[in-house]
Amino acid sequence: MEIGYVRRSRSAVSTKFLRRIVKLKFNQMDFQYAAWQMVYLLTTPSRVYKNSQIRKHTKNQWARDDPGFMVLLAAFLGLTSVLFAVILKLSVGGFFKFFLWVVFIDFIGVGLVIAGTCWYLCSLITRRNDQHVEFGYSFDVHCNAFFPVLVIMHVVQPLCWHVFIDGDSRLASFLGNSLWVLAIGATSTSPSSGTRPCPTFRDRSDYFYLIVVLLFSFIVSVACNHNWGRHLILFYRKQDRGVMREREPV
Repeated sequence: MEIGYVRRSRSAVSTKFLRRIVKLKFNQMDFQYAAWQMVYLLTTPSRVYKNSQIRKHTKNQWARDDPGFMVLLAAFLGLTSVLFAVILKLSVGGFFKFFLWVVFIDFIGVGLVIAGTCWYLCSLITRRNDQHVEFGYSFDVHCNAFFPVLVIMHVVQPLCWHVFIDGDSRLASFLGNSLWVLAIGATSTSPSSGTRPCPTFRDRSDYFYLIVVLLFSFIVSVACNHNWGRHLILFYRKQDRGVMREREPV
């Protein structure tokens, strides 16, 4: 009976979460709390995951039950996409193509793959200890990791594009790739912090091995004058030129 009750309660929470998003019940979303979480993700991410641990003890779930964070993140995605388009001088069609790519490929698509893979692997480990890892919590960890990357790559990088990154020198590669190291480092730190509240993963530090590989890749890329940021932005510009070519008469 207890297992059935827990399953029904989780199903009810998921249904309530989706209903708030679909019907856009903003009056039932705590945007102030979500905004503070975003600030903590940039300063002290451990505070966000301590709240998850408290939620587990009080509501018997790790995942957020308020979609306010995701709605605020989506709005921030829109604003940063406008900034990105203005600085890179994308066309209107190029902006919408870029925005759809960021939302459905970078954020949702990649997020579902990463969250689903981590959820499955974590479930194999925790099942031995009679514990349960929610897929919603795995996607929460992805959202938490995505926000610092969004700030670095979609706010700082475009603002530094014309001054520091757009060039063929090794200094431009160093500065551009440094932002990538900072962004990927923040992405690696967030999952590590996200697994610490769970007793099974509390003493695991495997995520930080990625930093060693990342630093090695950074040194090699700078030595070879391979600018990651410049290649990515030129890729977006190339997609915009494709939109412009479609408009030209044959």
